[in-house]
Amino acid sequence: MNFIEELKWRGMVHDMMPGTEEQFKKEVTSAYIGFDPTADSLHIGHLVQIMTLVHLQKSGHKPFALIGGATGMVGDPSGKSAERNLLTPDEVQQNLEAIKVQLSKFLDFDCGANSAEMVNNYDWFKNMNFLDFIRDVGKHITINYMMSKDSVKTRLESGMSFTEFSYQLVQGYDFYWLNTNKNCKVQLGGSDQWGNIVTGTELIRRMSGNEAFAVTTPLIKKADGTKFGKTAGGSVWLDPEKTSPYAFYQYWINASDDDAKNYIKIFTLKPKEEIDNLIKQHEEAPHLRILQKSLAEDITVRVHSQEDYDAAVNASEILFKTGDEAVEGLKKLPENLFNAVFEGVPQAEIPESNFNNGIPIIELLAAQTNFLTSNGEARRALKENSISVNKSKVDENTVVDASFLINNNYLLLQRGKKNYFVVKVG
Repeated sequence: MNFIEELKWRGMVHDMMPGTEEQFKKEVTSAYIGFDPTADSLHIGHLVQIMTLVHLQKSGHKPFALIGGATGMVGDPSGKSAERNLLTPDEVQQNLEAIKVQLSKFLDFDCGANSAEMVNNYDWFKNMNFLDFIRDVGKHITINYMMSKDSVKTRLESGMSFTEFSYQLVQGYDFYWLNTNKNCKVQLGGSDQWGNIVTGTELIRRMSGNEAFAVTTPLIKKADGTKFGKTAGGSVWLDPEKTSPYAFYQYWINASDDDAKNYIKIFTLKPKEEIDNLIKQHEEAPHLRILQKSLAEDITVRVHSQEDYDAAVNASEILFKTGDEAVEGLKKLPENLFNAVFEGVPQAEIPESNFNNGIPIIELLAAQTNFLTSNGEARRALKENSISVNKSKVDENTVVDASFLINNNYLLLQRGKKNYFVVKVG
């Protein structure tokens, strides 16, 4: 498999230095991408770069994942409108260890000559003092050269600290160190990193005379103009504690048709023939959402697990089920998944003792929960046959006791098709 050709048909090449494609054709080549440990989890915005390393390794080349233990304490100005908070060494270490676990789900760190390798730039910066750096590194790059970078230009009016201004030199030295010590000849990254990456190739040329190359990927944009990887709740994280597998699955299953055609090329390893066939099937019957389902399955299983994917699908289908089938589905939902499905739904808490003698449905709907505003509204809704408890229709003679409780923890009230209310036992 030709690495650059693979990236091209998937729409994953934005800029590329002359000679890069020839370098990959000539020999097994090492390349790296840097990840700053600014949080204790990567998010789906990092997936483009992770998948780039996956394709690199599948093409027979050697990937390096550089974890910025040093640069994470500085802060990259690229794409930022303001200087970010700097991290303590302990925070960086904690984040670094979590990221290692996540990358291990994608890259093979034990497969021989092209095994992925993880490096931490703190290892080569920790013993370098400031005077050494400005003498041995800083003298090779002019201020005019550094000022010409877009990441600097866009911040001149609002102001930029020397810390951030120096970032491109620090990143450039990372590339030099890897080139010198690991024979790493290519840096990969997002298009917003182009200026920093080119500084690295220039530093290598001036300090050692070696050749170095660069490839960047486009920044992913959603068809509707909203930001990729963001929801009303914030970033979509790879850590299941930050973004539940259910919410993760929902992000992909709800992708627009245009976005799904783009995402399935970038975020899955499916070959071109299969993807072309999926797109054709989708266009013939878009209501079946074939692309979204295939995408959501592939990426949810890869990031989480088959079990998490199956649970997410089951949870999604519960909303469309009724009667015994829905009740059985609800019973199978662990509490954390139930909470993920009904996140944001109004809730009330009722003491367990209230259910001992049963609660008349009208009282439950109104006085006990305020789901409906009054007994009168509750009666009208019940006469309209629009009220369900745990997805089963009820009438005004229903008395809800402990036998109704799902997992002894909750009830799901519903009016009509979309108006839900959660009752939790206190």
